[in-house]
Amino acid sequence: MKKDVRNILHDSLEKLGVSPCPEIEIEIPREKFFGDLSTPVAMGLAKTLKKAPKNIAEDIINNITDRNIFEKIDIAGAGFINFTFTKKYLHALLKDLLSSGKSSMRTDVGHKRKVLVEFVSANPTGPLHIGHARGAAVGNALCNLLEESGFIVEREYYINDAGRQIKLLGMSVYAKYQQSLGVNAEFPEDGYRGQYIDDEASALSAQAGDKFKNVSFEDCEKEITGWAYNRMMELIKKDISYFSIKEFSSWVSEKKMHENNEVKKAIEYLKSKDFIYEKDGAVWFSSEKFGDDKDRVVIKSDGEHTYFASDIAYHKDKLDRGFDIIIDIWGADHHGYIPRIASVMKAFGYDSSKFKVILVQMVNLLKHGEPFQMSKRAGNFVTLSEVVDLVGADITKFIFLTRKSDSHLDFDIDVVTATSAENPVFYVQYANARINSIFLNAKEKGIDTEDYNGIDFGLLTEQDETDLIKKLLSYIMVIEGAATAFEPHRITFFLQELSGMFHSYYHKHKVITDDINTTKARLALCNAVKVVIKDALTILGVTAPEKM
Repeated sequence: MKKDVRNILHDSLEKLGVSPCPEIEIEIPREKFFGDLSTPVAMGLAKTLKKAPKNIAEDIINNITDRNIFEKIDIAGAGFINFTFTKKYLHALLKDLLSSGKSSMRTDVGHKRKVLVEFVSANPTGPLHIGHARGAAVGNALCNLLEESGFIVEREYYINDAGRQIKLLGMSVYAKYQQSLGVNAEFPEDGYRGQYIDDEASALSAQAGDKFKNVSFEDCEKEITGWAYNRMMELIKKDISYFSIKEFSSWVSEKKMHENNEVKKAIEYLKSKDFIYEKDGAVWFSSEKFGDDKDRVVIKSDGEHTYFASDIAYHKDKLDRGFDIIIDIWGADHHGYIPRIASVMKAFGYDSSKFKVILVQMVNLLKHGEPFQMSKRAGNFVTLSEVVDLVGADITKFIFLTRKSDSHLDFDIDVVTATSAENPVFYVQYANARINSIFLNAKEKGIDTEDYNGIDFGLLTEQDETDLIKKLLSYIMVIEGAATAFEPHRITFFLQELSGMFHSYYHKHKVITDDINTTKARLALCNAVKVVIKDALTILGVTAPEKM
């Protein structure tokens, strides 16, 4: 629809002598009475053509010669041009959707641009928690969406394995290990707590026996810390797999970046450009020159590199790998870090507009509307695996995508496990299962549900049917808009609206009727709904059950 309208507007503007032709914005009006599609192009041309937008809109309409697809074209407000399509045109597009499938639901937004999406990147000091899970769901869906929109996508996990937190992990497991053997070992004050540390200590005891009993931490630090780190990485990878997140293209180690002198080289490069200076015994980066609110320390007075120093090298490495767009998905508490990294991009001479950050807000786990703590297995947070055990990966991912990622999210156990319209996941998946049930019923009656040749879509005369068709045909615009804005949650909004419309249609109209031709037309419409629902759920990383 959008492509056809844009081409028609291009032709009209050429006849009016408008050159070069401006970017034509086309959108779906919020209210039905404004038509099927609308454009503000006339208002955008007012200054150039030195005419009132309404007069320009009239000129544009008068120069549209191919009106076969339109029921009407009118002007609204200050100069919006609204288009309403004929049913014949809508039916032709519906037929194309059924015959062409995915190709009729895609716009090449990416044009093979290379995108790196870094997400999750949790410290390897414990299992993934519910906050990491939301970031994983957002990152996974975004990567799927971009891949389906013409981008070449790489998924990356950055491992923060060079800081003090790794030593603390080793100290925590060491203390619990010694205590399990009856040794009065002091637990580190800021160590990691939770049943998972006890579990790791027990696993170490089972594997090593009393090999490290009464051995000082300094004498076994490398062995125990390395063992605990590897176990945590295995646990994180297991959690990601359990959550049905597609495999990461690469895992980048902060520690290896230091070992390969990448951090040192990055700082030396900045120093050669006079962006590094010393003050108070520390080494500073002049980030304020590039839009940050103040300069930042990269090497502390004790000679230890800051996390920011590693981030400088890591983001330089990302850019050096030739990506057109770099997307970081961070917890919302990292908001202040954005200008810091943007300043790094500028200092290295790269276009900072290539750098995008998507913030992910906290998740509030509720039951009966009240805060809900599931267990103490991981200390003071709820793990990803606990949530998936309770409600499943599909429900968890879908709910995490029902709000814009930077909005707080209430995850109510009662709501997401209900088999009612209040549960958005059930509502969407049940629409797909309901259509499968209709098809089974039709097959039992001897009706062919797979051959859509020769179907008379003109028999779809109900307003609910026309509305459903228009909704289905808007899907390509939803995908395009979501990919352009990097907002996969738009797809969940669309799915809830489409499913609601289908359920309403199902309750008001019989799909299998006494008239075989009407029945076949309605089955074809139902199949189109099924095709779109399944496609959208796949992008979100959610399955479409055949029955429920």
